[in-house]
Parts: sequence; C-alpha cells; structure tokens
Amino acid sequence: MRIEIFAPHWGSNHLAPEVFIEQVVAAGFDGIEMSLPLDAGARDNWTHRIERAGLKLIAAQWETVFHSDFSAHRSALAELLDNACQARPLLVNTHTGKDYYTQAQNSELIALAAAISARHGVPIVHEIHRSRFSGHPMLLLPYLAQFPQLPLTADLSHWCCACESLLEDQPHTLAQVLPLVRHIHARVGHAQGPQVADFRAPESQMALEQHLAWWDQVVALRRAAGAEVLTFTPEFGPAPYTQTLPYTQQPVADAWQQNVAMLALLRARYK
Repeated sequence: MRIEIFAPHWGSNHLAPEVFIEQVVAAGFDGIEMSLPLDAGARDNWTHRIERAGLKLIAAQWETVFHSDFSAHRSALAELLDNACQARPLLVNTHTGKDYYTQAQNSELIALAAAISARHGVPIVHEIHRSRFSGHPMLLLPYLAQFPQLPLTADLSHWCCACESLLEDQPHTLAQVLPLVRHIHARVGHAQGPQVADFRAPESQMALEQHLAWWDQVVALRRAAGAEVLTFTPEFGPAPYTQTLPYTQQPVADAWQQNVAMLALLRARYK
C-alpha cells in the first residue's frame, strides 16, 4: 500500500499559485489538498498547474460553514461538491452539515454527497470536525448505524478538543470509527485545543504519540483491507490555529515548517 502525503493550501492562500506549487514540490509532497474556485476557468488553471508539476489533488469543501440555513447549506454543498468532483481529484474531503441540524437533515446531506460521488465516480469523504455532524463522538455514532460504510477523514485533533482528553476512555468508539477512515489530517491536538504549539516540542510528545498510534491503526486496517493507497495531509494551520503571543500577535511557531516536518516524520514511519 502506498502512503501519499499532501500539502495543505490552507495557510498559504496568500501565495501566487506558481510560488505555492514550487514550494510544495521542493518540500517533497505528493500532492496538494485545497478548496477549488467555483469559476471553471480559475479551477482549471489550478488543476492544470498541479498536473504539470507532477502532483496529485485532493479537493476540499469547507465553505458551507457560511450557510446556517439548511436549504442554503444543502444548495451550496451540492454546488461545491459537484465543482470539486469535476476537477477529477483523488478524493474530495468535505465539511458536512452542522452539529445543530437534526439527524434527518444531516442524513440528507450525507446521502446527497453519496449521490454526487456515485455520479462522478470520485470518492467523497466526510471530515471529523467540530461544528459538523461529526464534531463529537456521540454526535457521529448514530449516523454510523444509518450509514455503516460512511467514509471518513480522521482529524482526531477535533475530538481531543471536544472531549477534553486524548480519548483514552473511548476505545470502543475508536474501534467503530477507525475502520471507516479513508484519509487522515495529520495535525496533533490536545485536551484543550485542536493544535499543539509545536508537535516537536517535548511537552507535545504525549499527544503526538497518541495521534501516531491512531494513524498506525488506520494504516494497518487499510493494508489488511487491501487498499492501494492511503492519503495523509499534515494540516497545521495559520493563526489562530497556530498560537500567538499576546499583544504582538506573533505566531509561536511556523505552520508550514511544521507541515514539512510532519511530512518527514510520516515518510520515515511508513516507508
């Protein structure tokens, strides 16, 4: 099974496409994970540049965060997922639903994503993320009864924050969830937040080791299932995900450097 590692566009949105892509290639990533413009010309400009650089693409959909009204959210999700699939990415990672929508409403959105995925032949996976239908383990579990093959992106840093723990007391939950993981966001969270200040620091080692143990389990499960590829995206984000000093607002670490360092760690661990 191949392990492919993608660079997040998040945090580098200020860079011109050619500058960002050059940076990604120089760092040694296999591809880019990014949200795509709805304008077809701008979308295709990105996809052509990525392809010419020899990189792969994971499309991201997070923009429905702006739509609290269910009808508007549903319409936006359909448009954004359809647009993402038209780019023919390896997969689409989506932030789906809201934690305050009813189960029936979120289930309608999950079914909508499945229909779009089937129509385009592009996998769509739902990210474990605060404020979404998957924002807490006890929010997600009822959907697994309804959708037993629900494909997930594991960003377990969100659950660390939501549960105020490293999930030590929830092995039964993880046993249900980890077999469904098809993509991993390799960010390290802790009991009080979704991102440690620097995963390389000694005070972050307990959290890092716990996340690595989860990722090891997913790798083993996907290998046992005969998967050809498993994708990771190191996803240390810009401020305020990266903590800042008071008054000056200077970041305490460089998010891009952490993503490149996580790339090296994953390469060494899963080679």
